[in-house]
Amino acid sequence: MAQSPVAISNKDKIEILFQMLAERGQGDYIGEKISQLEHSLQAAYFTKETGADDETVIAALLHDVGQFIPFSESKDLILNGENVGRRSHETLGEQYLRQIGFTEKVCRLVGAHVVAKKYLTAVDPSYHAGLSDASKKSLILQGGPFTADEVKEFEKDPYWKEKVQLRKWDDAAKLEDFKAPGLDNYADMAARSLVN
Repeated sequence: MAQSPVAISNKDKIEILFQMLAERGQGDYIGEKISQLEHSLQAAYFTKETGADDETVIAALLHDVGQFIPFSESKDLILNGENVGRRSHETLGEQYLRQIGFTEKVCRLVGAHVVAKKYLTAVDPSYHAGLSDASKKSLILQGGPFTADEVKEFEKDPYWKEKVQLRKWDDAAKLEDFKAPGLDNYADMAARSLVN
């Protein structure tokens, strides 16, 4: 007789996720002078400081989670034929967070932080000028700015404004001498952002 799987509490899910972030986030944030974890913590801090809702703060914290996921876990995700290489970390991260049980809003914001950059470079020429060299290089790998039709399609999304704002917080979160509050400051907020 098969045993049913043991349910994992929301608190335990967050503890496991945050442990992975802490362990795997110590590497350099590609092309920047801070670690991946420092970048994520700064993004969450800036988001929280503007008064954004909990789900948006958690999306900012976890927006690069696809960079942290071990290959052994990522290979099991079903991504509808999309590239799951780290160049598509936003898609991988969105699917990973769905499997953990995060809300639709958290998942969709995480999944859109790259397309939001494509949107912003299409509608605001000064935005491209303000990007770091690493972000400019990654934009090329991500297909460049949106076309006019892609801009119109993007603006149909009910979360499009939050997606754009999250991208701006992502861009700002690259400060070398800024110490943001640690992961433990977001544990309760993250647990509340789970649906199961």
